[in-house]
Amino acid sequence: MNQDKNEKISEFRVGDTFHSTCSISEKELEEYLKFSRVINAFLENKKKGERQLVSGRAALPRTEGEFTRLSQIYGNEIVFLGTDGDSEWENGSTRFLKPSYTDQVLKLKFTKIEIQGIGEQFGKIKIDHEGIGQDDETAIFAKKNTYGIKKDPSR
Repeated sequence: MNQDKNEKISEFRVGDTFHSTCSISEKELEEYLKFSRVINAFLENKKKGERQLVSGRAALPRTEGEFTRLSQIYGNEIVFLGTDGDSEWENGSTRFLKPSYTDQVLKLKFTKIEIQGIGEQFGKIKIDHEGIGQDDETAIFAKKNTYGIKKDPSR
C-alpha cells in the first residue's frame, strides 16, 4: 500500500488502516452549534475556565472531514452514502464511549472493512472510524461509514 498518494479502489484492501489526528477548538464548536441550531443544556453549562464538552454530533463530521483529507483518499471522487449500522449494536452505527473536550487531540484510526463494486465506474467502501483520546481509550467509534468512490479517478 502506497501511503504517499491517493489510491484507486482497485488498490484498496480490507483491513487497511489509516491514521490522523484532530481537535475541535471552542470557536469551531460554537460555529457548529450556531450552524446546526443545536440547543442542549448539557453543552451550555460550561463553567468559566473549563474546557467545553464537544457534542458527539460535532465530533463525527470532523472525523469525516479528516478521512477525506487523507493522502490515500484525497483526489478521489468520493461521496458519503450513509451508515449501515451494525447488528451487534441493534443496527446502530456510532457510539460515544467517553467525553471529549475542546482542544483535546483525538488520534483517528480509519479501517477499511468492506469493498464492493457498483457498476462500471463506481465502487463502494465501508470504513470504521475510531477516535482515541489522550488516555489511549476509545472516545468515539463509528461503524460502517459507507462511501461511493469512482473506480478510476482519471476517467
